[in-house]
Amino acid sequence: MAGMAAFLWPDARKVLAGVWLFWAAPAQADPLPVFEVAHGVFVHVGRHEETDSANLGDIANCGFIVGNDAVAVIDTGGSTAVGRRLREAVRSRTDRPIRYVVNTHMHPDHVLGNAAFLPDQPGFVAHRNVQAALAARGDHYRQAFEAAAGPEAAADLRIVPPTIAVSDRLELDLGGRVLDLVARPVAHTDNDLTVLDRETATLWTGDLLFMERAPAIDGSILGWLRLLDGLGAEPAARVVPGHGPPSAPWPGAA
Repeated sequence: MAGMAAFLWPDARKVLAGVWLFWAAPAQADPLPVFEVAHGVFVHVGRHEETDSANLGDIANCGFIVGNDAVAVIDTGGSTAVGRRLREAVRSRTDRPIRYVVNTHMHPDHVLGNAAFLPDQPGFVAHRNVQAALAARGDHYRQAFEAAAGPEAAADLRIVPPTIAVSDRLELDLGGRVLDLVARPVAHTDNDLTVLDRETATLWTGDLLFMERAPAIDGSILGWLRLLDGLGAEPAARVVPGHGPPSAPWPGAA
């Protein structure tokens, strides 16, 4: 792993260790369906719905990238149950270790599945502002999920903070496959992170790009519009939006 601006949060490591002590390995879940949008790049398409007891927060795109040595998961869905199904989707495709879980931003439909990956002991990677955002909003996210999906579905919900922060740029090496992570300025949120797979020129935008669904802005509309204009110059062949189809040509989807 190489990069210009990454560091480990000691407090986050303590939180993860505490969660791990109380984590019991869940029963095997049905794998989420995924599309292979490019070689070794797998995307699950979330539903165009609000979180409820039927979808359990499966309302955002998420997926994973497989390298020669390891796997990086990109976003984890809106509940531990969805995260378990994503983890089973990984295991159905490869036995390589899950080395990283990358969150593109702090919204619950993208991060509440993180706890399902604790048994893999990955690095949890996010924009440097995600730690504070989750600390401020974590209780609200848990309460909102319980209100929407029910107390039984929320029983094993955990807020898993990042352990690796990106304040500028960071490279993740999966073995013969490098991912370029970029911390973006205030746009959809103040903690948006993009992921570019160099091998296939696939750009994961998170919720910087909504397709087939009205966007939700939690940062700056003007900043978001400026950033979208800039993203058009990224050297990508396709994008994976935070909501919408599994992928779309780039920059035509902007």
